[in-house]
Amino acid sequence: MAETTTKEIPADYDLNAKWDAYLDLGVRRFVYSSATGVLAGLLLFRSPVTRWASVAFGAGVGIGSAYSECSQKFNAVETHVSKD
Repeated sequence: MAETTTKEIPADYDLNAKWDAYLDLGVRRFVYSSATGVLAGLLLFRSPVTRWASVAFGAGVGIGSAYSECSQKFNAVETHVSKD
């Protein structure tokens, strides 16, 4: 029988794992920020238009923060400092 060799892909180069983590981060931040916008809208505003605006603002903040963090992590270049 032939031996099966399994090669592990280093975490830095595994794009599928990165995209899964970033999608998870984006969805969680979108949902949590939208929920915060709903809560703030219910507590602070009376008009339905301003309540929806607070939900949209919260969703935008969540998506923006997730995009910012993911783009920094995705484009990060590791630099190795040698000690001479």
